[in-house]
Amino acid sequence: SSGDMFGTRQQLNNNYAYRMAGAIIGIYGNSKAEASYPIFSTDESGQPLDGKNNYKIDMPVGANAPVNAFWSLTMYEMPSSLLVANPLNRYLINAPMTPQLKKNKDGTATLYIGNKSPGKDLESNWLPAPEGPFICVLRLYWPKQEVLDGKWKVPVMKKTKA
Repeated sequence: SSGDMFGTRQQLNNNYAYRMAGAIIGIYGNSKAEASYPIFSTDESGQPLDGKNNYKIDMPVGANAPVNAFWSLTMYEMPSSLLVANPLNRYLINAPMTPQLKKNKDGTATLYIGNKSPGKDLESNWLPAPEGPFICVLRLYWPKQEVLDGKWKVPVMKKTKA
């Protein structure tokens, strides 16, 4: 992970190749103890994400989120890697939005990702996508130990029919 390229000299065990790569891709980047960045570029079947489809992801929120600080899920149009203009002017869904999200009984919030609204009653959980290819980056700031040791499994991006 990119988090392996950041940290103190002791944390990196004098791995100068990683230190150089970290400086090139993001000087002052976070170590994996500070942040983890799972990237969603495909759905559960391995197909690239595309706005012609609709997706959902069940994100743990509130006390169930695997972070000590906060999380965010940000949408990027590909290949430009830019934010996506949309009718809600929403480019991410994050921890501060938790009170407005509709929750499931198990403590997750189903986030809907797609180019078209999932319906007025679900728009609080909608992350608008472009009409074409995109990726989403999940940022976990000050991740809990279960993220660091791999016990927490990243939620799955599932393609939906509507």
